[in-house]
Amino acid sequence: MKNAVLVILLLSIFHLKAQQTGDIRGFVYDVNTGDRISGAVVVNSQDKNVVVSDGDGYYSLVKLQAGTVLVKIWALEFDTIVTSIIVKEGGITKQDFYLSKMTMRGANIRVQRQQKVPVDPGHTEIQGRDIYHLPAIGGESDVLQYLQIMPGVVFSGDQGGQLYIRGGAPIMNKVMLDGMTIYNPFHSIGLFSVFETDMISSADVYSAGFGSEYGGRVSAVVDVKTRDGNKTRFAGKAGVNTFSSKLLLEGPIKRFSKGQSNSSFAVSYRNSYLKQSSKLFYNYADPARLPYNFGDLFVKFSINSSNGGYGKLYGFRFTDDVNFPGSTHYSWNSYGFGGKFLVVPDQAKTKVDGFFLYSKYEIKQQEKDNKPRSSGISGFNMGMNFTYNLKKDEFKWGMEINGFQTDFVLYNSNDRLIQQFESTTELNGFGNYKLNLKHFKAVIGARYQYYASLGNGSLEPRLQLRYSPMSILGFKFSSGIYSQNLMSAISDRDVVNLFYGFLSGPDNLPSSFNNKPVTYRIQKARHLTAGADLTLKKHFFNLEGFIKSFDQITNINRDKLFDDNEKNQGKPARLRQDYIIETGNAYGGDFTYKYDFKPFYIWAVYSLTYVNRFDGVTTYQPVFDRRHNANLLISYNFDTAHPTEISARWNIGSGFPFTQTQGYFEKFNFQDGISTDYTSGNGALGVLYGGINQGRLPWYHRLDISIRRTWRMANHKELNMVFSITNVYNRKNIFYFDRITLKRVNQLPFLPAIGCTYSF
Repeated sequence: MKNAVLVILLLSIFHLKAQQTGDIRGFVYDVNTGDRISGAVVVNSQDKNVVVSDGDGYYSLVKLQAGTVLVKIWALEFDTIVTSIIVKEGGITKQDFYLSKMTMRGANIRVQRQQKVPVDPGHTEIQGRDIYHLPAIGGESDVLQYLQIMPGVVFSGDQGGQLYIRGGAPIMNKVMLDGMTIYNPFHSIGLFSVFETDMISSADVYSAGFGSEYGGRVSAVVDVKTRDGNKTRFAGKAGVNTFSSKLLLEGPIKRFSKGQSNSSFAVSYRNSYLKQSSKLFYNYADPARLPYNFGDLFVKFSINSSNGGYGKLYGFRFTDDVNFPGSTHYSWNSYGFGGKFLVVPDQAKTKVDGFFLYSKYEIKQQEKDNKPRSSGISGFNMGMNFTYNLKKDEFKWGMEINGFQTDFVLYNSNDRLIQQFESTTELNGFGNYKLNLKHFKAVIGARYQYYASLGNGSLEPRLQLRYSPMSILGFKFSSGIYSQNLMSAISDRDVVNLFYGFLSGPDNLPSSFNNKPVTYRIQKARHLTAGADLTLKKHFFNLEGFIKSFDQITNINRDKLFDDNEKNQGKPARLRQDYIIETGNAYGGDFTYKYDFKPFYIWAVYSLTYVNRFDGVTTYQPVFDRRHNANLLISYNFDTAHPTEISARWNIGSGFPFTQTQGYFEKFNFQDGISTDYTSGNGALGVLYGGINQGRLPWYHRLDISIRRTWRMANHKELNMVFSITNVYNRKNIFYFDRITLKRVNQLPFLPAIGCTYSF
């Protein structure tokens, strides 16, 4: 009886204490535009606990004593607010903050005070405004050009380029636009992405060791987020340059007013006419080498409620067309649509967000032989996430379902048909606990991926740590297990591939690899990263090392000689199977230096990376094994009345591996069977290859510069002029070597460009 009384007494005390505390939560906005502010610092006078607003501008102060509390809030380039708030006993007090832009002098003083330092190594955040520091290639800035200077990122070239991030192939990178999977985010010319720069709010690049909220890829993640349309007035931008033209229109549907709901729209379109303009402006460069046309359309509608929730609908259509005269014709198109929402129930302590997304990609390649070569992939993903804030910590969990369908047809270099039509479903769930102590931060998480079509599951623990003995110094570490099902069908013999096909991970893999049984049908990898960063007033230094162990990779069988049918069962499996298994490693490190204090912006990166693959017979370096890669970006801004910026970027990298040609032979496909007369018939020219990727191309280096000037006029009007030069000293970087004609084809030559945009 006494024990029961004691338990009741203790429960009453805990209940009374809970009733004596309450929470404050809300959102942080720009008072002039209505945009949400992420990274705002919120401090209360009771426990001095510091919280930071998230990507939705949301903050939460938990378990404050009932009564009046002072709350101070500030954000980079905004004025500080101090206000008193009455905390309700046992309840939640909603308090939104509306911040005003501060003067430039005050903003410069506070830059270092509010610098955001990511918990996880391998993470770089790109703000939309940062992209404009780069030389405007072709007269236009693009996020792709900024991605190329990220630590650990290798770009294969000016034409047909792809991103290789810390030893992973492009198929191992997940690229998203507001959560939608973009299967081919870069146009064939290799200078432009499909993303409209003026619509980008931020982009998070996770080069290794990313958290459990991301899955389905074994190397890296690029998460691009767009902003809402203008909430206060109708606005737009029209631009034209020697490569392309564009138009952006945006404005309110219901105008923003403090504390009220609002809605807006944005529409952007870009069209390239380089195939036509090159004949006029770049005739010296042989216009037949610049047959690139593309178009990008993006539409977004946003609704923001008075309580902080929102709903967003968006869609896109991207196209690309490349026609090399007398040779190859590539064309692809991609489209998608989706929506997401955010809900913060009045008296619940959990923030809820969800999404439904669909995207599709199709590519075709036409050669002289007119044999079908095509690839298509379409897929959807939908899910919900739940975030619960504790005193200093945070717990987030979510679930997601993905489905995609692949349709693939290709003839390999040995004239063997490889095709696939398959549907795939994946079920995923994750949980993250963010621990915040004085000098120590950690994100402890796990993800479970279930690949329903293959019957395989993957439990994937993830961990990110940061220890900061001083405010200017931090040590960081991350590790994790990753998996994916999707694979590509590009050739490992060629550095540049404009045809980028997709296949679902097959279930007809070899039963064993390297004398060990194959127990699962998915691709798997393990990551380990460690590093340190140092901030000294205006200077930021970062040093990181990484190891990626690719425990199982599915690859297309480049050595297939025979159709895998009953007649050929006596042939070696290696010569008739469509797919093979590989393993591999990628390891190295990179050093980054950043200086961002007007009028200068400096970004310098050096990366050292080693990549290898083992296919069961041979250990080789894949075509993207660029050992040394360095980038230097310097930008200088002057004349505040009419801002003028001079930018220069220099990139140098060691040569890619390539497979050498040993000789030639007359090649028969024996399509008439044993009746084929190879003694008098005329066969095709066959290539006798050397050992895979035993050669090395010359070093790559290129300098780009641009000058940008802005004339500001009344009523938000601006005129912007840009002059740029790509490949200033006309370096002859190799594009590819034609094995048949023995002709070397170089990448882009000296290319000047001029562009003009008008904003209103």
